[in-house]
Amino acid sequence: MQETLSKFEIWLLAIRPKTLPAAVGPVAVGSAVAFSHGKFAFVPAFCCLLGATLLQIGVNLANDYFDFKNSIDSEERLGPVRVTQSGLISPAAVKGGMIFSLLLAFFLFLYLATVGGVTIVIIGIVSVLAALAYSGGPYPLASHGLGELFVFIFFGLVAVCGTSFIQSGELSLLALVAAVPPGLLITAIMVVNNLRDIDTDRKAGKNTLAVILGRSRTIIEFKLLLLLSYLVPPLMVLTGVAKSFILLPLLTVPLAWLLAKKIKVEQGVQLNALLADTARLSFLYSLLFAAGLIVDFS
Repeated sequence: MQETLSKFEIWLLAIRPKTLPAAVGPVAVGSAVAFSHGKFAFVPAFCCLLGATLLQIGVNLANDYFDFKNSIDSEERLGPVRVTQSGLISPAAVKGGMIFSLLLAFFLFLYLATVGGVTIVIIGIVSVLAALAYSGGPYPLASHGLGELFVFIFFGLVAVCGTSFIQSGELSLLALVAAVPPGLLITAIMVVNNLRDIDTDRKAGKNTLAVILGRSRTIIEFKLLLLLSYLVPPLMVLTGVAKSFILLPLLTVPLAWLLAKKIKVEQGVQLNALLADTARLSFLYSLLFAAGLIVDFS
């Protein structure tokens, strides 16, 4: 593979571009919430998007590096190629890329602090430390069943509410409610990833939530995450938090239904396609959700 791929293509493998839409959706939703308050600001919104993307890249590289360092990745791995384990990029280079990405993200948070205040610096520090703690440190979150919780908090609640707060200067009920569906669906991506790796992770002593729950309960967890995400828009209408256009994400129900059926029967490498489809669902849902917010409050 080293002979057929360019250096650029190898680094693309490392940053896992198919996972990056997971950073876009929550920022779009948070910006839509800011718009609903009449305070959308393009430059801060763009910087939030860039910062979230850099954090995602940092997490991906950290996962690649620390899983190699901790002897979790092996030739039995069923997921996409890990550049450190496969020898495509040296561990030192991957570690350097991880540090560089997280530093850039932190510097963006420093700029955003000039817009949103010192709270944003604190959020930035915690986000960077959490990105490192996801796979590294003395107590890797992903190896102790806490990966899904990390994803829901930082790629759901923090991403949506932080984006909205930076632009509007307030933490509203609407932002908190709107943060739930993107967080649930991005967590569902993690669930598929961990379900695919359940056997190899168990052998390596990586106790993901999927390893702890087992295959059947992990499938139930995936279905519940999808179901709960689709209950939020109708509840927002029923409680008067938003109007009817917030129901736009329900257009993606057929795709979610198909994924819920597939996860019961697909295993191993088949789950790579399901993971990509779940990421696509998360992205489409978030864009429609953001569009619904914008139209409802226009």
